[in-house]
Order: sequence, then structure tokens, then C-alpha cells
Amino acid sequence: MHIKKGDTVVVLSGDEKGKKGKVAQVMPKAARAVVEGLNMKKKHQRPRKQGQAGQVIEIAVPIHVSKLARVDK
Repeated sequence: MHIKKGDTVVVLSGDEKGKKGKVAQVMPKAARAVVEGLNMKKKHQRPRKQGQAGQVIEIAVPIHVSKLARVDK
């Protein structure tokens, strides 16, 4: 794979096209990478303990590496 953890990348296609971010995690077997602050989705989380309220959290969803290009420094 041409993308490594810590690289700065730009998204080539999709809803996040043209945006830049830093790679937080790489999944070589799935050919995907998680980019900080990009491709954020909302996840509804159930309460863990009785009496605690549920919540909606935002998580970064992996993007296929073919849609990413490394930015030169």
C-alpha cells in the first residue's frame, strides 16, 4: 500500500473530495484507511449502565485507499 499511518492525504473522489487529513489507522487486508476528521458518521450508542442516557457519537469511517493520494511536503 502507498499510504502509511501519519501520512497527510487528499481525498480524490466522493463526498469528501478535495479535503485533506492525517491518516490515523491503516487496514492493509481490507485496503482501507481511517483519516482524522473525514468521512464522519453518526452512531447511536445504547446506555451502558442503568440510569445512564444513550448518546449519539461521531466516528471516522474507513475510506478505500484508491480514493486517497498522499500529499507531498
